[in-house]
Amino acid sequence: MLERIFLHQKQYSLKLRSEGLDVRIEALKALEKAIEAHTPDVIEALKKDFQKPEAETLLSEIYPVLKEIKFIRKNLSRWSKPQKVKTPLTLFGSRSYILPEARGVCLLIGPWNYPFQLCLLPLVSAIAAGNCAIVKPSELTRHTSYVIKKILTETLTEEHVFVAEGGVETTQELLKLPFDHIFFTGSTRVGKIVMEAAAKHLSSVTLELGGKSPTIVDATADLSEAAQKIAWAKFINAGQTCVAPDYLFVHESIHQAFKKHLIAAIENFYGKSADLRHTSPDLARMVSINHTQRLKDLVDDAVSKNAKVFFGGETSPGEHFCSPTLLENVDPHALIMQEEIFGPILPVLTFHEISEVIHFINERQKPLALYCYTHSQMNMERIQQETSSGGLVFNDSVIHFVNPHLPFGGVNHSGMGSYHGKHGFRAFSHEKAVLKQSFFGKLLRIMYPPYTPFKMKALKSLIRFRL
Repeated sequence: MLERIFLHQKQYSLKLRSEGLDVRIEALKALEKAIEAHTPDVIEALKKDFQKPEAETLLSEIYPVLKEIKFIRKNLSRWSKPQKVKTPLTLFGSRSYILPEARGVCLLIGPWNYPFQLCLLPLVSAIAAGNCAIVKPSELTRHTSYVIKKILTETLTEEHVFVAEGGVETTQELLKLPFDHIFFTGSTRVGKIVMEAAAKHLSSVTLELGGKSPTIVDATADLSEAAQKIAWAKFINAGQTCVAPDYLFVHESIHQAFKKHLIAAIENFYGKSADLRHTSPDLARMVSINHTQRLKDLVDDAVSKNAKVFFGGETSPGEHFCSPTLLENVDPHALIMQEEIFGPILPVLTFHEISEVIHFINERQKPLALYCYTHSQMNMERIQQETSSGGLVFNDSVIHFVNPHLPFGGVNHSGMGSYHGKHGFRAFSHEKAVLKQSFFGKLLRIMYPPYTPFKMKALKSLIRFRL
């Protein structure tokens, strides 16, 4: 069936090339209305999948998609126009421009951590660029997957957008097909598998992966404000966020004071006692028992290597629960410092000189995001110039994700390519080079054989004067 859907979409994608922008805009409008109408269903589905608080669903799942649709609808006409470029003197009389054209049929593989947003955001960009798409939601969040299928089936024809539900075997079948573009959000390990499959068909890819996003708090930072921002960014969605702070470097002179501010922020958000945090309606749960057990094993491994839990530490795999947890004295070789945590556990390390932190970051794979809390211009410049990351935020965390004017994506192990706003439109477009020659093109005959002395003299003049 998947192959049949793919072939139908291949035919429809050719038809879409001759359609006006109004077809894409109407599809986006219909999708926007459907999301608004099914918002209660999305909230309920995410509550069933991992007890995600309604406020977090509205903020991190619904709002980004609706905002993206509005932003793209406003700018699509301008982005789609041919972009005139200069033509060299040697091509006198011709006109050149760049024309964005749809890639064709795209495969969008979504993750489980933000199952609605991270399926729909790339889809919005794919539709805006004039593509057809097969969407593969995560099987781990089956209730949200069902709602996604319901929304898209009601809104768009399957020859335009089709939702392929299923497990790993469904993804494997899809990856056998020669898609024009594959957009994958998930782990680096699976990203390598997707890229390998894409290589067999020379399909272009966008890989939105993850990694360990460092956070730095130096001696000049506002400790109370930094603690609140870090606690929110780390523990929203129970830490199951690709751009969440993964480990924290705090200057040794403020280490003890900052720990108190960080604990106070967590207690203010989720409750002052372990029991209150366990029952907090504002703290999401883990997606599965296996994931919860994995987090427990990471903490146990760190503790076995002399790490100390100075806050939290409670886990209950059967309830998919992991308390906000803070660790110190963590061995850099512990598993928790090697793997992306993807949960509400935050190792806190100390540093003396900013060069130590820069060296530590540069020794490891390039992160998806890097956060630095400082009022030191020198430290800002050094972090910006001497490290590499998908995104860099000073004096806040995560919020760069919601700026549609900024590209969002990783680098090397944390991803390949970017999207959001115009960057998403470009990710799903091929920028075609177009040149229109005029009758002046006859002058180029001077380059045709036979190569007479006069032609050779003209050719050498071209090289000499770089015309």
